[in-house]
Amino acid sequence: MFASSSITGLARAFHRKITRDSLVPFCRLAHKVSDISLSATFFKRTLACIACMHKQSYSVSRPLLEVPYAISALDFSLVQRRNMLVAQSNFRKWIFSRYNSNTSVQLKTDSNIIKFSIGTHNGSSPKGKKTTKQVKMSKKAKLNELRFYRLKAKKKMNSPNPEVRIRYKLEKAKRKETWLIEKLRKFEISKAPAETYDPEILTEEEKHYLKRTGEKKKHYVPVGRRGVFGGVVLNMHLHWKNHETVKVICRPCKPGQIHEYAEELARLSKGIVIDIKPNNTIIFYRGKNYVQPEMMSPPETLSKNKALEKYKYLQSLEHTSQFIEKLEKELEEYHRHLARYKQGKTYSSQDFVDNKL
Repeated sequence: MFASSSITGLARAFHRKITRDSLVPFCRLAHKVSDISLSATFFKRTLACIACMHKQSYSVSRPLLEVPYAISALDFSLVQRRNMLVAQSNFRKWIFSRYNSNTSVQLKTDSNIIKFSIGTHNGSSPKGKKTTKQVKMSKKAKLNELRFYRLKAKKKMNSPNPEVRIRYKLEKAKRKETWLIEKLRKFEISKAPAETYDPEILTEEEKHYLKRTGEKKKHYVPVGRRGVFGGVVLNMHLHWKNHETVKVICRPCKPGQIHEYAEELARLSKGIVIDIKPNNTIIFYRGKNYVQPEMMSPPETLSKNKALEKYKYLQSLEHTSQFIEKLEKELEEYHRHLARYKQGKTYSSQDFVDNKL
């Protein structure tokens, strides 16, 4: 009688927390009280009562109802073994997460205050630099941004104040100038050290003869807007294969630029400059001991396409610098005009005061 009352009391006390795992102690209690005369029908009735009190967890506790009426030592050992395996697997997971984590707890005693700080083993603080992912802007957002900048520029261009308009144009031109200078740096080629060769000494008679023969012959090498590049030197060597002299015609050519072309071509082709005419024509002599090189186009020169690209950037830079000078002059004139206007206004106010007096 005492055993039946104790079992029903336990069932009522823990009816809210009984699950599949929590019924194991109950089974152990039943195994311990096996010495007491406990009928099978009463044990079955008690389990049925517990299942009715927990209809929501009936599917969980259903395997326990299938336990035989009298729990044997073999069944109890199987349940105990299964619980031990579950506990061991949970302990292994805890050990793995404990010893494989990079966090460490440090004790700090700054200004007589004890603090615990959690950080990595390497000593790096959690407040390090965070790598922020660049969010891609949508097409609509890009269009809105461009529209904003266009409206801002339009507002400055249509400003009633002439100083605002001039300063906006000046800033824009200076930005373009810096961009062009950076682009032209890509076309800079390091000049190779000049090879030592014996310069041929020509007499005045030889120079006069070569000058006359070079003027009479019609073959020539053009130097256009691309300037001096590898193709010009190649054409000079091809002409020197059959002729002693060759004419180089530079068009268009700025004043003073013809001498730069002459020095550059003499260095690259190792020829001798005979004469420079006022119509931007240079006559070159190949030399007495001329040998055609294996590589007729020097490696330290630009290609045809790159030379044209460089010319475009140079032309744009020249026009931009001229435009900047023009804007700076306009700004100076505007400031002078303002100074004159203010000065005249002060003089007129002084005259008005003198007349009243």
